[in-house]
Amino acid sequence: MNKTAAATTLPDPLAAAEELARAVAPRVDEIERNRFLPQDIADHAARLGLHRLFIPAAYGGLEANPMTLVDVAERIARVDGSAAWCVFIGATSGMTAAFLAPDEARAAFGDPLGIAAGVFAPRGQARHAVEGGVTGYRVSGRWQWGSGSRNARTIMGGAFILGEDGKPEMAPEGVPQNRMMVFSADQVTLHDTWTVSGLCGTGSTDFEVKDVFVPASRAPSLISDKPLACPLYCFPTFGLLGIGIAAVALGLARGSIDALIELAGGKTPQGSSKPLALRAKAQLDVSEAEALTRSARAYLVETIEAAWAAANADGAITVEHRRDIRLATTHAVRAATRAVDLMYTLGGGTSVYKTSPLQRHFRDVHVATQHMMVSDATYELTGRLFLGVPTNTAML
Repeated sequence: MNKTAAATTLPDPLAAAEELARAVAPRVDEIERNRFLPQDIADHAARLGLHRLFIPAAYGGLEANPMTLVDVAERIARVDGSAAWCVFIGATSGMTAAFLAPDEARAAFGDPLGIAAGVFAPRGQARHAVEGGVTGYRVSGRWQWGSGSRNARTIMGGAFILGEDGKPEMAPEGVPQNRMMVFSADQVTLHDTWTVSGLCGTGSTDFEVKDVFVPASRAPSLISDKPLACPLYCFPTFGLLGIGIAAVALGLARGSIDALIELAGGKTPQGSSKPLALRAKAQLDVSEAEALTRSARAYLVETIEAAWAAANADGAITVEHRRDIRLATTHAVRAATRAVDLMYTLGGGTSVYKTSPLQRHFRDVHVATQHMMVSDATYELTGRLFLGVPTNTAML
């Protein structure tokens, strides 16, 4: 796959992340009040190419190493978790282009300023249909956690394919057939449901379609269908989604440590004559937070780099690679959350004020922990594989 065209038109992703972080920093309160990214910020991220990290190079994307997403989302999350979350959702949504025919991929993902969003969870139902001689599906459904959907031109939702008996058809992998339905934004109704405790600016509102026709060419299976034969698309959708969540959490942890260190030199806790930085408890907890964050990141990097090497060498990654990615991402979120909690508690009364980034990072990371991709079920799934228990790995 020739990446020359993408490389000459899109800026370096890390430089782009730095630029976006600088633009977001003075507007974090506005983003939170707005409850979704202001369109000019979303458009800025699009112009920087940050939503095109996982789009194939053949369609103008970067087709980047997944570690690039870690670096990008982590850097932005140090400033604002919501902006980082929207960037990673846009990036991972873009990989759907690799499952589409070239004409459909260009139509949905070819616009350099286009933003995509989507929810894989099969909240929709689709029935076989033919319209104007085109084979496809009639789709209805309502999806939660539509992060970035208020800024998107392409919105996707997973749907079970129902047979004539009204029951879900089964995929060859032994799970109900779930296809990703690709809608244009004007086919989707957004519901104002995103009033939450954290990641407030992600606009992760519910969205709905009613009896919308989707051609079969715009309804790929991210489990059964074969994507373009490129190293990036050897990574499973779930693994890449988990990588994005982990990157945001690690960025929030790093931002919390930075904020606490800046606070500690000038804060003297009530009832103490010592600045916070001179207290043994602060020294212990900052060290623990640093170790938690850096070790979790190192484990994540190790697993991504091992899978990336295999994808480049063999054109595939193993079940063991997929297992390790899921475990490393879930572990990273848990470790990062512990680090944020330590810093929030150390900040004392200062942490609770809206002027402190510690309270925002605390709320954001605890919302991230609720995502199904990093839930306790991940430990059960990976534990079965470590123990050699027969396991269906279609959703790994």
